[in-house]
Amino acid sequence: MSGQTAGTLEELTAEIKWDANGLVPAIVQDAASKDVLMMAYMNQESLKLTLESGETWFWSRSRSELWHKGATSGHVQKVKALRYDCDGDTLLVLVDQAGPACHTGRYSCFYNEVKLGALADGGEAAEESPSADRFAMLGRLESVIAQRDAERPEGAYTTYLFEKGIDKILKKVGEETAEVIIAAKNRDNDELRYEASDLIFHLMVLLREAKLPLDEVMRELDRRHKK
Repeated sequence: MSGQTAGTLEELTAEIKWDANGLVPAIVQDAASKDVLMMAYMNQESLKLTLESGETWFWSRSRSELWHKGATSGHVQKVKALRYDCDGDTLLVLVDQAGPACHTGRYSCFYNEVKLGALADGGEAAEESPSADRFAMLGRLESVIAQRDAERPEGAYTTYLFEKGIDKILKKVGEETAEVIIAAKNRDNDELRYEASDLIFHLMVLLREAKLPLDEVMRELDRRHKK
């Protein structure tokens, strides 16, 4: 079932349930990796500026002023989509994030993890079963690559690839493709497993550099399957 679409700013602001201070929480999500990056508040003016500029603007409750995300750091957020929830009391902003989203220099503000299994059992959390989701690792890998792209930690191989740019990434994709072919030709499955993993990794780095979500590749495969 498709949701309704607010076609004008006036229609959108009428759909939103602003709180007593004229604010609404806005969840910011990486449009490619789907990681939640941060949460801030918007008022009607910051929402208007966001829609007009194509970059996120928020209302600072501590400073009582508008703020343009990335205005001083350069870590701007290009808005790719804007949605509101069923109750109209929360916004979801999908963005292309330049650099880290968090003021700490982290890719996402949500980097503190709670181990639910350990809390529930009073001990160590059980290791996730590999069969629970066969392709969960691809999602985790996409998230890690997005984090490396944003934070550029010194000495990390992924940082090296992003800083060298598209030509280096393409060169590595080509090299790893050749290695996969050689491993398959040699009928060496141990080698093939290793080289295929390298190829998938470098291909996902390429997708991140191109800002092409893995979801779109999955949708393309699904379209082909349904033909």
